[in-house]
Amino acid sequence: MRTPLVSRRTALALAAASCLPVHAERRKRWPTRDGAAPLVIAHRGASGYLPEHTLAAYELAVRMGADCIEPDLHLTRDGQLVAMHDATLERTTDAATRFGARNGGWRVADFSLEEIRQLAMRPQGSAALSVAGFKPSSAHPLRVPTLEEIIGLVRRLEAEGTRAIGLYPEAKQAGPRLASHLLNVLSAAGYVGSDKVFLQSFDADTVRGLGRRQQALGLGYRLVLLSGSANRLLAMDLAQIAGFASGVGVNIRGEGMSRSFIAMAHAAGLTVHGYTFNEARAASALPEYRKFMGWGMDGVFSNYPDLALQARAAESHFV
Repeated sequence: MRTPLVSRRTALALAAASCLPVHAERRKRWPTRDGAAPLVIAHRGASGYLPEHTLAAYELAVRMGADCIEPDLHLTRDGQLVAMHDATLERTTDAATRFGARNGGWRVADFSLEEIRQLAMRPQGSAALSVAGFKPSSAHPLRVPTLEEIIGLVRRLEAEGTRAIGLYPEAKQAGPRLASHLLNVLSAAGYVGSDKVFLQSFDADTVRGLGRRQQALGLGYRLVLLSGSANRLLAMDLAQIAGFASGVGVNIRGEGMSRSFIAMAHAAGLTVHGYTFNEARAASALPEYRKFMGWGMDGVFSNYPDLALQARAAESHFV
């Protein structure tokens, strides 16, 4: 039932993929912290259309015009960073039918990269294995990718076009081990620190640790502390958070999310990115984007980047 809708929206988005949405809209004065248009962050890629955290989903998001793609990261048994939201494999892959349980389950950390690469992806929600009008350009678009493979895709797409593509990795495991691997891969790929990289975690100590480690390495990525509610961040003290992070990522349906919270975060020097915008139909999605963009939200994590971009383009009243 969703195929005609996806096809129409995707065709329009792919036709406009060469546009530079953020830069083109800088003539407007938005109520964001810096006055620029809010970022459209592809949540797990264009995960409303294609299997989450696959090269196909990331590429579709980029071709739609998303500013950033968001890989959640876990470490495999042999120390490789792979894109996966859950700590376990069975929700989004066929691991439970391909391999027996290990240590009572199918944790990413208990399988090697070679084993994980054998798995088939299982689309979730409104996603499917293909989208009409879109053909992925990667050799293995529908398998669990490594961070290096994601970076390779981004570099190739940047070389084909005229705009920078942001990376917004989340350290899904707290502590120094994954954080160190993440910084090593990014720095080896030539990312030093600019508007192109955000690093995020729900764990404040991990964010602090990323800050210390990147400073020692001469890196300067922007750090974001995630939280399920704005009230929890207020209880931590926004000024204190601003001492180790440049922004916060907040559940848009969590307690305390409001225009006044965004204003307080801006006053403390923090940007505010909201998750997750997952309404599939324009009729319900566009008003939601407009509300939060009107409140001054600096970025939106969206399963449907095309709808987020449509909403942003429609907000011409900000001057």
